[in-house]
Amino acid sequence: MWQWTWDRYKASYSWACWAVMWSLALPVYLAWSLGIVAFERSDRYVEAAAVTVAGVAAYLYVVALPGGKAVRVVERWAAGDDVDGESALRATYSYGRSLIARGVVVTVVWVAALFVGVGMIAGASGWRLIQYAILGAIAGTAGQLITLHSIVEATLRPARAAIASSAEFGDVLPRSRPTFATWTNVAILAVGFAFAVAGAILGAVFDVARHGPGLAVALGGALVLVIGPSLWAAYSPLLQPISDLAEGTERVAAGDYSQRLPVVQDDDLGALAGSFNRMQAGLAERQRLQAAFGTYVDPVLAARLLEQSDDVFTGERREVTVMFVDIRDFTPWAEATTAEDAVARLNALFEIVVPAVVEAGGHVNKFLGDGALAVFGAPNDLVGHADAALRSAVEIVRLVQEWFKGGIRVGIGINTGVVIAGTIGGAGKLEFTLIGDAVNVAARVEQLTKATGDAILLTGQTVDALNTRPRELVDRGAHGLKGKSGVTKVFALAADSAASSSQNR
Repeated sequence: MWQWTWDRYKASYSWACWAVMWSLALPVYLAWSLGIVAFERSDRYVEAAAVTVAGVAAYLYVVALPGGKAVRVVERWAAGDDVDGESALRATYSYGRSLIARGVVVTVVWVAALFVGVGMIAGASGWRLIQYAILGAIAGTAGQLITLHSIVEATLRPARAAIASSAEFGDVLPRSRPTFATWTNVAILAVGFAFAVAGAILGAVFDVARHGPGLAVALGGALVLVIGPSLWAAYSPLLQPISDLAEGTERVAAGDYSQRLPVVQDDDLGALAGSFNRMQAGLAERQRLQAAFGTYVDPVLAARLLEQSDDVFTGERREVTVMFVDIRDFTPWAEATTAEDAVARLNALFEIVVPAVVEAGGHVNKFLGDGALAVFGAPNDLVGHADAALRSAVEIVRLVQEWFKGGIRVGIGINTGVVIAGTIGGAGKLEFTLIGDAVNVAARVEQLTKATGDAILLTGQTVDALNTRPRELVDRGAHGLKGKSGVTKVFALAADSAASSSQNR
């Protein structure tokens, strides 16, 4: 209701709210006035109703001051005048607090005067009028406790939401006292008191003691039907932040961090909405960091670092299969082209290498200029790591030939052995790496592919570790490797070797 009123009457919103509040408050005060007339056994209902209608209009004008200086700042902002959003937002809070303070005093006096006036119209006098004045003061206080804070927050919410959405003001707002919880608890007591008094008066008017409890139930239902809509209109908008919070948690659970909750109440619920927004911002930042982390770190390694403590890679001995991938004749080609083209070609190659390694269960440990080092069996265990490495190498060679049509040729060396897998570094810069002779042998075997003309070479240790030995394996003999005192037996794939020789020709 209030949102519709704001959308339709922004530039004269205070007057529109005055009219809506009059229509909501009138049934409540009419019920009181007509109840007094009936209690006095009078028939002057029309006169009492006329006084109440005019009195409610005047009373709400004095309390709300529609078109006043404070609220005009908000209406001018809504009309597009030169009013900054921060001033308009602050005006809603200053106006709301002054309205509450003014409303408490005015309402108590006015309701007491209304009850006395209606009592006089109905023919009451003397001590009875004093009783009506006391009842009016108490009823007015109860009415304020029930509706004033909630009505103020409900009517100003659409304006605050519109202003807050037009600029970033943050989530820190002035805090009112008492808190929302205190307002609610006191209002519940006031509601109970108001219904009890109204029910007692109706019970006396209709002589419930003579007609029995059935009439009491009917009168109670009638009170709910008359007063209930006003209470619902007062409180349901005030609880909107709870609905916003429920919808926000569903969005966050689905991974959507794009929408902030409107922080439009200067009480506990406003503080809760602000806390939710700060939490959501933190989650969004964590998601961005995790996305960046996953871009620069292998997904398997990133997941393990996030799930476990930072000492997870202190160093452990593992049997793994190591694979080196290198581009043939890249250095002379890079000298004859631009740096941008060289980087683009490298990235195009690694668009093949990385998925092929990851899909086979391996881990791309590092990029080495125009090559890459991959490991199968670390940091996580991998059954059949030698088979996985060979499968990945064959897929890389196939895709390179398919995508680049001979424009890029690669050499791949594979070796199986024991390494130390762990974290090295210091001063805040750490790196997961492999240390051991098996790594050096794989690098030397990759260099050996230039001499044999093969795209893929496997050491005898890798062949022995294979669960399934391909029929296409060709023994390339034993070779001395740089830095090794003995010789290393290597094998190639026949079909791969033929394809490589064809490329060389």
